[in-house]
Amino acid sequence: MTPYDQNPRVKYPLLRKVTKRVLYTGGARWCSVCDRSARKFMSFGLVPRPDARCPWCNALERHRLTVTFLRERTNLFDGAPKRVLHIAPEMQIERILREAVGDGYLSGDLNEELAMEKMDITDIQHADNSFDVVYCSHVLEHVPDDRKAMREFSRVLRPDGWAVLNVPITADKTFEDPTIEDPKERERLFGQHDHVRRYGPDYVDRLTEAGFDVEVIRPSEVAPAEQLARFGLAGVGAGEVFYCRKQTG
Repeated sequence: MTPYDQNPRVKYPLLRKVTKRVLYTGGARWCSVCDRSARKFMSFGLVPRPDARCPWCNALERHRLTVTFLRERTNLFDGAPKRVLHIAPEMQIERILREAVGDGYLSGDLNEELAMEKMDITDIQHADNSFDVVYCSHVLEHVPDDRKAMREFSRVLRPDGWAVLNVPITADKTFEDPTIEDPKERERLFGQHDHVRRYGPDYVDRLTEAGFDVEVIRPSEVAPAEQLARFGLAGVGAGEVFYCRKQTG
């Protein structure tokens, strides 16, 4: 009997790894997060979205769109020193930001075990104009006072800085009801048990009220049409990038 027979925890991960290589090795798809090709992306979601998740790094469409946008449309990689604040750090994006700015990177989360600093985004304990970049994705739909959090992001952002503040747009108009606390009812109305609202396109209005000029960037604006399918950005799962600059004057 071999060690693999004795310990299925050793055997099965190896089998899964080999199976994944057989199923997904190829060149039809490209992940901008891990810079690897795949025959196809994996399905993902309660209602499965095809072509969604990278088999190698688990990046979803929104991660690939964000990284492509950061590389093509921002100054993140120009080598100049920057302070970057990353809220609720996703491992796929954390690596990219750390590599870009090194010691200038700071992650924050309400759960201190998940980030470098315990942080309540409605009361950020940093001075005005502290950061060149603020990145927060798919967080604000969890925050009861999202407007206060947006104002805090504007406050700590430097005048010449920029922020990416992405949320899922799943309604024609933003819908919220703070009296709804039952997790099952929240899941029914807002899509997840820990969501407190569904955002609509009027999300931009909230950002504007908080002190931002906002540009909504769609996948077709960061990759040529012929590349959208290869990047896995042709479906609805990619969403948009909400690129924010601090209002002046």
